[in-house]
Amino acid sequence: MAKLLEDAYLKPFEGAIRGRAEHALSLAGQLTGGKMSLADWASAHEYYGLHRVKGRGRKKAHWVFREWAPNATSMWLVGDFSHWKIDPRFEIFRIPGTDDWEREIPAALIRHGDNFRLEMRWEGGHGERIPAYARYVRQDEESKLFCAQVYDPPQPYVWHHASPASAAKKGAFTPLIYEAHVGMGSEEEKVASYAEFRDNILPRIKKAGYNTVQLMAIMEHPYYGSFGYHVSSFFAASSRFGTPDELKSLIDTAHGMGLRVIMDLVHSHAVKNERDGLSLFDGTDYQYFHSGPKGWHSAWDSRCFDYGKHKVLHFLLSNCRFWLDEYRFDGYRFDGVTSMLFWNHGLGDAFTDYAMYFNGSMDDDAWAYLNLANRVIHAVNPGAITIAEDVSGMPGCAAPAEDCGIGFDYRMAMGEPDYWFRLAEKVRDDDWSMGGLFYELTNKRAEEKVVSYVESHDQALVGGKTFFFQLADAAIYFGMGKDQHGLEVDRAVALHKMARLATLALNGGAYLNFMGNEFGHPEWIDFPRQDNGWSYAHARRQWSLRDDPNLRFKALGDFDETMVNTVGASRRVAGSRPRQLVANEPDKVLAFVRGDLLFVFNFHPSQSYTDYGVLVPPATAWRHLFDSDEVRFGGQGRVAAGQTFTPTLVPDRGELVQQIRLYLPARTALVLKIANRS
Repeated sequence: MAKLLEDAYLKPFEGAIRGRAEHALSLAGQLTGGKMSLADWASAHEYYGLHRVKGRGRKKAHWVFREWAPNATSMWLVGDFSHWKIDPRFEIFRIPGTDDWEREIPAALIRHGDNFRLEMRWEGGHGERIPAYARYVRQDEESKLFCAQVYDPPQPYVWHHASPASAAKKGAFTPLIYEAHVGMGSEEEKVASYAEFRDNILPRIKKAGYNTVQLMAIMEHPYYGSFGYHVSSFFAASSRFGTPDELKSLIDTAHGMGLRVIMDLVHSHAVKNERDGLSLFDGTDYQYFHSGPKGWHSAWDSRCFDYGKHKVLHFLLSNCRFWLDEYRFDGYRFDGVTSMLFWNHGLGDAFTDYAMYFNGSMDDDAWAYLNLANRVIHAVNPGAITIAEDVSGMPGCAAPAEDCGIGFDYRMAMGEPDYWFRLAEKVRDDDWSMGGLFYELTNKRAEEKVVSYVESHDQALVGGKTFFFQLADAAIYFGMGKDQHGLEVDRAVALHKMARLATLALNGGAYLNFMGNEFGHPEWIDFPRQDNGWSYAHARRQWSLRDDPNLRFKALGDFDETMVNTVGASRRVAGSRPRQLVANEPDKVLAFVRGDLLFVFNFHPSQSYTDYGVLVPPATAWRHLFDSDEVRFGGQGRVAAGQTFTPTLVPDRGELVQQIRLYLPARTALVLKIANRS
């Protein structure tokens, strides 16, 4: 609590802050009855759904199926094993005195690969449903309908590699996150597979220096174009990319390469589909969700969970545990946290007044759920990381649960891409503020760590552009040859590198890049849909651009690789805070030091400087590591590589301080290191 209350503006709300934390603790006690840990309680997936049970003593091996459906009056499993007809052998019965349904089925009647669904009836209606805890869901190619499938291979997957997550938390560590979509991973116009991503993309990520892979669209979703954010089956890995074992192999291989793997966890809403998802699952609109208008997200056209229901908490908290246990994910990026926390989903709010967090506009049940989710995740896997996609700046969002915070390890710094795109679109290069840039890239609450980024997938979705495309515009199509140096492309190449280096160097704890943007992937992201003729042309990554030595896309990728492997991997950078040295507005020069690295940026569009003086911390000498103007990075090679700069003493405010003098070409960034350190 101490760090939160260091903010004097929060003092008037101390009672509310403590009240929310106490509510979450009380809720945990109610859920567990004080008989077990919250993490142990979060195991509904081991009870509900279809499970094979080994024989013991006189009891033969069998299947057991359970479902929670309070409003149902009758229920059957229907599938390949029943020839898709209602069969008394597969009728599910309500457990007396409960809202749960259960049936034991002889092992021989159901086999690996059998497709199935539920036939459910309720007063006044009936419907086909996919079990809520289904672990594998397939879409029929002809009918396009989804159904559950028994996934019980003769040999369970054998894991070969331990996760690097726990070791990483022992020292200073910066998650360098490569946000990726498996289906988009191929250059071919198709849906790529887990296996292809494992074999073709993981090596690229490793070589590029990133240490964490963030996978999107893993939870099953009916509509590919939703980017995985309209989830239907929360316990099923999307089958459009392959089998559960193939996903496990992807994660296992990543672990063997020293990469952590996290996934987008979508608990902010659910798809509105009734047959495929949870909406009207048992004939009511309030089983998993709020009833009436409160249960609908008008902007997303989806359903909103009721976080005040214990059974819903059981479902969601168990889902948090499931992906850690079953697939050995190393954490989560929680999607839509702002939408969860506020009754109006934060739509249209500027969040400029602290009272907005404590005036009744928040869903305290959602706050409590997120707090408990973080407790479960960190209890199950102490090395796991959790990231909140929150634009509201909610105090305590990324503060420890023990300090009355929600408990996320990181919050997405969502203002940073907004800032970069605003500069690129609306501010003349001559008017960029150096002090403003430093402030925007370091602006965070004292008690939290943030994920810094120039752009994620959000900025490039249809209707938007990548940052590089925003800078280069149409010149991206004809001006990217290695020996071409048009004004538009030269500017775009230079600023793309400088923006990414500044954001990484000033990161607030972690750094993120979306797949392909490191080399300035052109155009936008657009999934196949009727309006584009069901084309995959913009739902793929053109790796050949990155690999072609005759294109400047390769130069951008090579710069990013050097930057991430040098700056991002530095433990001295990870364990330090940036200190501003220069923010000269007329000169457009920004310099700061972090750890043992010195960063000097000349953002001026045309003015280069000779013998530019920069006051530096005490050191014997500073050595040039790399700069953004190197020929190999698509620049002009105006800075001599490998130089060592010896400081001289100069007077400053009545004291003698160290200064080095540098040649700073226009639109160039230099990275130097204290020379007497390895």
